[in-house]
Amino acid sequence: MPEHAALPPAMARHAAPVAPGSQCVELRRLNHAVARSIRTLSGLGVLFVLAPFVFHGEFQITFLTLALYVTLLGVAWNMLGGFAGQYSFGHAIFFGVGAYAAAIVQVQGGLNAWFGWVAGMCLGGLAGAAVGAVSFRYGLRGSYFALVTLAIAEVCRIIANSISITGAGVGMMIPLQPGLAHLQFAGKLGYYYWILAMVTVALALSSWVRHSRFGAALAAVRDNEESARALGIDATALKVMASALSGALMASAGVFYLQYFHYIDPTLVFGPAVSVQALLAAIVGGLGSVLGPLIGAIALAVLNEIGAHLFGGIPEFSMVLYGILLILIVRFMPHGLARGVAPLVRRLRGASGRREDTAGA
Repeated sequence: MPEHAALPPAMARHAAPVAPGSQCVELRRLNHAVARSIRTLSGLGVLFVLAPFVFHGEFQITFLTLALYVTLLGVAWNMLGGFAGQYSFGHAIFFGVGAYAAAIVQVQGGLNAWFGWVAGMCLGGLAGAAVGAVSFRYGLRGSYFALVTLAIAEVCRIIANSISITGAGVGMMIPLQPGLAHLQFAGKLGYYYWILAMVTVALALSSWVRHSRFGAALAAVRDNEESARALGIDATALKVMASALSGALMASAGVFYLQYFHYIDPTLVFGPAVSVQALLAAIVGGLGSVLGPLIGAIALAVLNEIGAHLFGGIPEFSMVLYGILLILIVRFMPHGLARGVAPLVRRLRGASGRREDTAGA
């Protein structure tokens, strides 16, 4: 057995003997993958920029805006759960920290909403680094890490529900001041382009992680942490960095939520619903893929609209539909919609062909 057989797939090829010229081939493949990713993201960006000129109704703009908002949640969760393999059930921690930081800066600090946005992202990143450092320093992973994040989110909800600076159980409402200086817009279109810009940056960052040495090291930790450490990779530091990036992106989604709805309370921003939306978008779309959260978010948005028409908009029934979709994805497309549709179609065609052969015999 070769020495590198037990190494994580992301790093095994680097441990294998390198044939002359193979490094150039690998570099060309990487450059091709990066160029393809840039073309794909650019094309999608153009489509979404032009979409309001085609779907210009208020319902369509709202649908696209909320789908992109859930995409941002999914990208944030995927940064830690998909690329680093650290599944979290409490990403609402960072969402709530970002939302409350921005609200406090604006309402009690009297500062501009842009300062609130920056403060929210910075505190969200710090919260991600702190949660990661405490959890990974003591070797928490898998279900233990998931439960710890869920518990921390609940602790944050209780604290926010009890102290005056957050408005306690009453929550906080920001003043209505339409204008770019206040990150508020008179119509839905302004919010749409704002969330589109944030999602574009988040997907570009996700693409960079996917194709960088940092991403390869994260994949090695995800595949086999012990082997990655044996190669000299500082797994704890990498996971903390991924947690910080994830926290900052999640906090930016919290700031958007605050500016879009103008109101937050502890249950809305620290409750489990936010964490569920984030992990579902990533898992349904495809863990560890760049476009998976976008595909998953659109699927969830369509499902939510179906549930609203079938059950009168009762949130509990939408969660039931989410659960059914998750079961179907795990059963038939474990790699998510982004990478699972083509294999599923091939399997169905193969099964159909076998039935026809049987019938003909």
